[in-house]
Amino acid sequence: MNIDFSAEELAFQTDVRAFLSAELPEEISQKVKLGLHMEKEDFVTWQKILYNKGWAAVNWPVEHGGTGWSSTQKYIWENECAKAGAPSVMAFGMKMVAPIIYTYGSDVQKNRFLPDILESNVWWCQGYSEPNSGSDLASLRTAAVREGDEYVVNGTKTWTTLGQHADWIFCLVRTGGPEVKNQQAISFLLINMKTPGITVSPIYLLDGTHEVNEVHFDNVRVPVENRIGEENQGWTYAKVLLTHERTGTAGVANSKQRLSGLKEKAKVTSDGYKMLSENATWQQKVAAVEIELLALEYTELRTLASVSTGKAPGPESSILKLIGTEIQQAIDELNVELAGYYSMPYVREQFAYGYDDTMIGPGQTANSAGKFFNNRKSTIYGGSNEIQTNIICKAVLGL
Repeated sequence: MNIDFSAEELAFQTDVRAFLSAELPEEISQKVKLGLHMEKEDFVTWQKILYNKGWAAVNWPVEHGGTGWSSTQKYIWENECAKAGAPSVMAFGMKMVAPIIYTYGSDVQKNRFLPDILESNVWWCQGYSEPNSGSDLASLRTAAVREGDEYVVNGTKTWTTLGQHADWIFCLVRTGGPEVKNQQAISFLLINMKTPGITVSPIYLLDGTHEVNEVHFDNVRVPVENRIGEENQGWTYAKVLLTHERTGTAGVANSKQRLSGLKEKAKVTSDGYKMLSENATWQQKVAAVEIELLALEYTELRTLASVSTGKAPGPESSILKLIGTEIQQAIDELNVELAGYYSMPYVREQFAYGYDDTMIGPGQTANSAGKFFNNRKSTIYGGSNEIQTNIICKAVLGL
């Protein structure tokens, strides 16, 4: 995309590049660029570097520690981070629960939780989906029964990403009786993961990694003061949180960088065969993804401009999520096609920093199948793409 930056914006871009060059640890950058396994410490280390610079909370209001950047500055920041191989800020605290706390939380809650989120002293996870409540999230059954100044929580949450690291979890729980409509019987609770009665059970993926979990609540006592906003109004807050999540899921800057890297790898010859970049059919496939990505980028810019005025993302967040994740999967498919039979072997060690994959494929292509399969989830989490289509039809098209 060609954007005419002002002198001030060009100076900001120079400052960002200098900061990333000086402060982004090389090992972390290489892990991101090569798609290798990231440890909790990698994310925390980078987020604390951002905190010390004052650049951790790009989208927060200034009064709570935000940068106060314009939409153009945010655009510059995201693109420069993607080019440099900076990891995304872990979303659960910074991008998901924090906006709910500073928008709907009490002053006590803001003072208690926001500073630790900003400094990355606390790791958060999300308690939304349940074994029988995914896309139909309002049907959740984890119950919170009030007893005096506490709620007693019982139930199970599933697909809890990186919950094994979490200090706190933000949960949707049922606080209304069966006679109340589903959406009008849900509350939003903040729960300390060290509370007695909480058990985290790992879910191992097909590649053997421990990324997600089930979290079980057995008579877990939660202070009423940890409820966000009013009782039975949690569905309202949850919908706002999901718009923030879906906006971040678009991943435009990262997709641009991945597509650029893909095009470079396609210029490499292998086993005496012609460069794939010269194949007309391949060129058409890449061009189609590139055009979609360019259109999505303009939509993201319009959304950033709206958010910078203090508004929460609207239904355009569904467009960003829908198209953004489809583009991510299209790039995955192109990577597998580029790798060919080199994508077939699975060597778990290849996702560790420092592993030499030259024996199983050129140009870091051997892990393309692993990424392909893992990223199938992107069109499901944050509300499946079928749900996003329904939202767009109703809220944008008026159907």
